Amino acid sequence: MSTIKTRGMVLKVQDYKENDKLLWILTEEYGKVTVIAKGARKSKNKNFSNTLPFCFGEYVLFKGRTMFSLNEGRIIDSFQDILDNYDTLIYGSYFNELVDIAIEEDPCNEIFVDIIKAFFLMRNGAVDLDILARAFEIKLLKATGYGISLEHCAVCGNKVNNSDYISFQFYGGVCGNCDKRYGTHVSIAAYNGIKFLSKVDLEKAGRLALDERTKQEICKILTTFIELNYRRKPKSLSLLTGFQMATTNGIM
Repeated sequence: MSTIKTRGMVLKVQDYKENDKLLWILTEEYGKVTVIAKGARKSKNKNFSNTLPFCFGEYVLFKGRTMFSLNEGRIIDSFQDILDNYDTLIYGSYFNELVDIAIEEDPCNEIFVDIIKAFFLMRNGAVDLDILARAFEIKLLKATGYGISLEHCAVCGNKVNNSDYISFQFYGGVCGNCDKRYGTHVSIAAYNGIKFLSKVDLEKAGRLALDERTKQEICKILTTFIELNYRRKPKSLSLLTGFQMATTNGIM
């Protein structure tokens, strides 16, 4: 048993017993950890604020046999203002759920950095949230071993500039000389959009301007990769998809 100190983002919170909370925290050094926070459901408890969903903080954790216990925490940024806007609430919930599904105990510093960046970008309104989501999905797929190859044919390895087909089996574009199976046809705009987002940092994703049809096409492709490669489909994805459809149709 030992005590550790680490920065982390609270991905998910669940009430536990009468006054406690169970937390799933993405940490900087230890991957995703499960933490019990004694008494944290009480508003006067010292750990009430730093155990709220979306909270980014520094945590002192005691490692037990099956999970960690929270000794104390210090808020770096609570991101609670994300809750005040329906758009950012949905996207923030989606990002956290996707990370919870994709990341286990192994450290994943790239995703830790990217999810913090994503929340700052959402708050500042610095990028189209839909494009930010696609960029985040691409980086998460890559960081967890499911990167999409668009510079070279995913089947034969020959260099390609563009392709009209993406293989879900081989994780990438397919050249004109290879069989096109177990995938989907793709427009040049969508192919180039995915390629651009694969190369740039999240902060630069806002430079990409796409029409709604292309954004929906990219969303469908990345959603398929996510559903094929992770253990379950994010529940918040249905809310996100419904929100996107409502926005496209001018309902919201």
